[in-house]
Amino acid sequence: MRYDAVVFDNDGVLTTPTRREALRRAMRTAFESVGAVAPADEHLDTLISPDVPSLRSIATEHGVEASELWAARERAAVEVQYEEIRAGQKTLYDDVSSLDDLTAPRAIVSNNQHETIANIVEHFGLDGFDPWYGREPTIAGIERKKPTPYYLERAIDDIGCSNPLYVGDSWVDVAAADAVGIDSAFVWRDHRDGYDLTAFDLESEPTHEIDTLAELPGLVSG
Repeated sequence: MRYDAVVFDNDGVLTTPTRREALRRAMRTAFESVGAVAPADEHLDTLISPDVPSLRSIATEHGVEASELWAARERAAVEVQYEEIRAGQKTLYDDVSSLDDLTAPRAIVSNNQHETIANIVEHFGLDGFDPWYGREPTIAGIERKKPTPYYLERAIDDIGCSNPLYVGDSWVDVAAADAVGIDSAFVWRDHRDGYDLTAFDLESEPTHEIDTLAELPGLVSG
């Protein structure tokens, strides 16, 4: 085979992205749970995907510990996303079924919470994906998000493969694969219409660009 394993990002690749309004609702819940009433809209948006300095900054503004706010944020995000999954708002893409034709091992590495990925694996019966990693719900987990290849390297080590392919829908996926020195496949989902990969400071372009996961079995087998 051309590749001896395939590792997948989750959101936007295996499942549809979580709705922005659902995430903002979770962020408001997180602020309220630590006593921060009526947070500004820009603080809600920052808390959806902060780096450590911006997290510490908004936590200080609201007079709470960054670790406390982040723990509340992660709990609220897990709960809201599980609600979205059960309500049929966050769904599996139809072309995921085509991955049954892959003979190479499959794994998941996501920037979403590990617990959320666990809920997705269980709810949708993704038994063929092992291992699967999301980030831990800590400040250290923020620092380990892609494009940092921390969890991708762990998955590759667990599988014991030498030439895996990483499949994603974001520049961070391409950059993480490049940091490990492996090939990447960028899947052009509808939510990436107009997405400009050249706008990001990437070391290299995706090795492959695909329109559907159904292209992967032939691509992997070479």
